[in-house]
Amino acid sequence: MDFRVDRLRQTRLLPNPEEGVRALVQRVPEAEAWLDKVIVRLRPTLNFLYAMRRRIGTGAIAVFSIWFFVHVMFGANGMVVYRQKKAEYQNLQKEIGGLQQDNQRFTQQINGLENDPKAIEKEAREQLHYVRPGEVIYVSPAPLPPRASTDSKSAKK
Repeated sequence: MDFRVDRLRQTRLLPNPEEGVRALVQRVPEAEAWLDKVIVRLRPTLNFLYAMRRRIGTGAIAVFSIWFFVHVMFGANGMVVYRQKKAEYQNLQKEIGGLQQDNQRFTQQINGLENDPKAIEKEAREQLHYVRPGEVIYVSPAPLPPRASTDSKSAKK
């Protein structure tokens, strides 16, 4: 690796701090004159704002209150969303209760089919159409599919 420096870069010399302060002090009167002009132009506006400070404060509080009310009512976690979530929660609780009742009923039915011979016989008779001697089973026929209408457009006229 070659670490030779081909050409020395020109180093930038910083001005003497005293010269910088002198230049600044020389321009101070210009800056003060400009600031005086700005203050003269802004004085009526600043006086008006100072005189109206209570009304401006009251208006700002009113605007903030309205914004806060809207945010609390309609924001991402506002009252409207809260009520929707609460209603959804109650519906889900009802659904859970119904499903738990179904689960208990099915559990009882399973226990009955595992342990009770009468329950086994009942299911066999209903699902497999088993009968005892001398019994007759009446089975209703399957419903017919709906018929396509034969009406034509000319008949409707």
